[in-house]
Parts: sequence; C-alpha cells; structure tokens
Amino acid sequence: MSDISQNTLVLLKPDAVQRKLCGDIIQRFERKGLLLSALKLLQLTPEMAAGHYAEHKGKPFYPALIEYITSGPVVAMVLTGSNAVKIVRTMMGATNPVDALPGTIRGDYATVMSCNIIHGSDSADSAAREIAIYFTEQEIVQYHLEDCYE
Repeated sequence: MSDISQNTLVLLKPDAVQRKLCGDIIQRFERKGLLLSALKLLQLTPEMAAGHYAEHKGKPFYPALIEYITSGPVVAMVLTGSNAVKIVRTMMGATNPVDALPGTIRGDYATVMSCNIIHGSDSADSAAREIAIYFTEQEIVQYHLEDCYE
C-alpha cells in the first residue's frame, strides 16, 4: 500500500487554455495515476488572484503576475494521490521554462517565464489554502481506484 493520499491544486494558466493544451496536460497527470478530484474553467477576479499570490505582494513582478493570471480563463483542478504535491511539481518542471527539462510540462510547452503554462501547489499547506480559493468541500469528489493508484 502506498503513502497517505494528499490533494494538490493545479492551475492551467491562460496560455495553456489559449493554446488548447489542457487535455494533453490533464492526460499526463491521469496517466501518472493521479485522480482528478475537482475541475472547473473560470476567469479569475483580481481579488481571487491577490489571494492566490498573496505571498508575492510587494515584489516587483506582482502587478504583472496578477494582470497575466486574470487575462483569460484558467482551468483549476484538484489532483489526489500519494505524494501528489511532489509528483505534480516534478512533472511541471522548473518554474523558468528555460531551465525545465524536456519531458516536463514546462520543458515541453513553455518558453518564457511570464507564460509558464501551469501552477502547482508547493506544499501540502499551500495546497489546502489554495484549494479553498477555488473549490468548496462539496465540489471535491473523494474516490479510490486500485491500491497501486492511491
């Protein structure tokens, strides 16, 4: 049996939606064995974006970050599985696509830091805080597959 299952938040940013990459990216996570527990397409308000990126407030790149993430629709999802946070972070690749290895999501689909395709929670605590911004408890479906996928 695997480690205790955890939830993590993933956002497919406006560039992923505009470039029609969402299905391919979701498929990567599903093929890895993570469960899709919640999914929605939404337009972030400046208030939602400010809550999501609160730790970056006051940094020089903060205004551009808020402007970008609110510039178009995003796909928000909760992925569930053993070590989900670490698995998603590894699959995403380095934050700067220039440093992202081929085979990672950013390594395969992104070229510039300002449009880096995807966000994933960086810890279980961040995941819990971020998930609450986008989903109610009732919107997160808990289910299990075979032991090798938990």
